Amino acid sequence: MILVVVALFVSYIKDLSSFTAAQFLTSLQVGPNCVGSSIKAAFTFAGMMRFKRAKEILDRMDKRCKTSEERELLHRTVALCNRCFMCYQFMYSFYAIATFLAGSLAGHLPWKFYNPFIDWEASKLHFWLTAFMEYLWMCGIVMQDQIADVYPVIYFLILRTHITMLKGRLQRLRLDPTMTEEENNVELIKCIEDHQLIIEYCNNLRPVISATIFVQFLLCGLVIGLAIINIIYFSNFWSGLGTAVFICDLLLQTFPFCYICNLIMADCEQLTYCLFHSNWLSADRRYKATFLYFLQNVQQPIFMTAGGVFIISLGTNITVAKLAFSVVTFVKQLNIAEKFIE
Repeated sequence: MILVVVALFVSYIKDLSSFTAAQFLTSLQVGPNCVGSSIKAAFTFAGMMRFKRAKEILDRMDKRCKTSEERELLHRTVALCNRCFMCYQFMYSFYAIATFLAGSLAGHLPWKFYNPFIDWEASKLHFWLTAFMEYLWMCGIVMQDQIADVYPVIYFLILRTHITMLKGRLQRLRLDPTMTEEENNVELIKCIEDHQLIIEYCNNLRPVISATIFVQFLLCGLVIGLAIINIIYFSNFWSGLGTAVFICDLLLQTFPFCYICNLIMADCEQLTYCLFHSNWLSADRRYKATFLYFLQNVQQPIFMTAGGVFIISLGTNITVAKLAFSVVTFVKQLNIAEKFIE
């Protein structure tokens, strides 16, 4: 969290004159993201108790999965979360490997971190040793970045599954003719408890997710813009491939979770419809009183905010990503890239 950030920015001070334009852009696009990654990792590690609490809440919600259909849906969600993790693992690791090979095989250090322990210009062995050390450092950054980016996706995919199961339970209220009014009332109260657990789960994770996504929103447009400039003006095929994967990784940091947040907001709206269209008209007075209380509370939407400022949604994600085009336009109008090439 500290070593790579310090090594990166010390290299700008001590070795700036030795950077080529392509090297500087490759390093510069990683620089803000490394700082952001360390900040996100700090918030993530500081929230470990909240993750433990979230798993306890999930255990309580899992106990409500009685039917085979609900258990099957839960197992499919677990498999989906595993696939998401492997996708993030592949994409993030591929960037580190591609950039390492593209830079090393071209005869220059991939990211040019400041390393006071090895003189990489002394021999070929020292060069490859330094390059491999940079790769190991970047793997650490990639891993902590992956942890901070993938946990919101996994935790909220599971949350969405429990919201889907709650919708099914609401639709089945008072449809079983063998149940008494007292049993129907107990089932409604259990659905209220399920909804309260969902709210508690979101409130528990909200501070950690709010901080990490806020940091990523601040950096997203700037870093993508720098990466696009690097591809357009300074990259060959192999270094361009690594930068293109880097852009995909940046999009993975915000887009999937913003998309899931949109789906959850839509699911919460459907919860109200499922409850209202359930079979409650012929219920007794006690059931209707509980029903009205639940109907009032279930209409409150579940949404997450980034830093308490931006609502986390696809609209916000697109607005932030548009900053990348502003960065590219600014560089193009001032002919900064051409001056670097000269």
